[in-house]
Amino acid sequence: MADALVLQSDFGVADGAVSAMYGVALSVSPTLRICDLTHEIPQYDIWEASYRLIQTVSYWPEGTVFVSVVDPGVGSARRSIVAKTANGRYVVTPDNGTLTHVKRMIGLSEVRVIDEGVNRLAGSSESYTFFGRDVYVYTGARLAAGVIDVAGVGPEVAPESVIELPIVDAMFDGESVHGTIDVLDVRFGSLWTNIPRELFAKLGVGYGQRVEVTIENGTRMLYKNFLTFARSFADVYVGEPLVYSNSLDCMAVAINQGSFAKAYGIGTGVNWKISLRKAPRLVYE
Repeated sequence: MADALVLQSDFGVADGAVSAMYGVALSVSPTLRICDLTHEIPQYDIWEASYRLIQTVSYWPEGTVFVSVVDPGVGSARRSIVAKTANGRYVVTPDNGTLTHVKRMIGLSEVRVIDEGVNRLAGSSESYTFFGRDVYVYTGARLAAGVIDVAGVGPEVAPESVIELPIVDAMFDGESVHGTIDVLDVRFGSLWTNIPRELFAKLGVGYGQRVEVTIENGTRMLYKNFLTFARSFADVYVGEPLVYSNSLDCMAVAINQGSFAKAYGIGTGVNWKISLRKAPRLVYE
């Protein structure tokens, strides 16, 4: 989709920040098609910004330009970059870990550091706190509108140099699969893990069978129970917890028409560990 620009931030929509970004983009090209990924990333949460990109990027047409601004280091020495993904999308963002999941799961084919001498909103050179408006959306709009190509962004750097946040890979130990709770399905409170469905399949659990779920935060066990492995929420009673495969083809835990995260006080990140194993026959038969 030529001239499509997709915006993500932790700005919220209570003030004029997002509207200002729209205005800058449309000033570059009034024919741009601007869409929002989300502006409800929790403040300063680079990890969630990274996850929302991987949740979304591949479903947009080749050539789409994403602008992601979750930038607790705004005005510091962190780089401002444009990355071309291995499947042909572009992400304009601070180099602070926002590209962690895209880099690992899709790959980056080209990365450019933004040359602010060329790609910066006129009259903003003494502003150091709103790079989302002055640099990122301005550069993204120029790229989406064809005013510049990727070479016009600035000097090329190695994709390997792009910063990544720490990640704990999911693993199978012969009896259980272990992973982390990466993010919540926000409105519904479901737990989305980094355990791929293919790894979970090593347990040999069929739909309708029971899975032992253990959740720990550091050294504390927060939850342990036997849940149904279901195709969808409709396979269990309202209020019943379940294990299912989410829209990213990873394992998730939920309560049908309830919030698992709120019910048990569960958070996200590499310190939140989850283990799944097939329930012993004595339990489910």
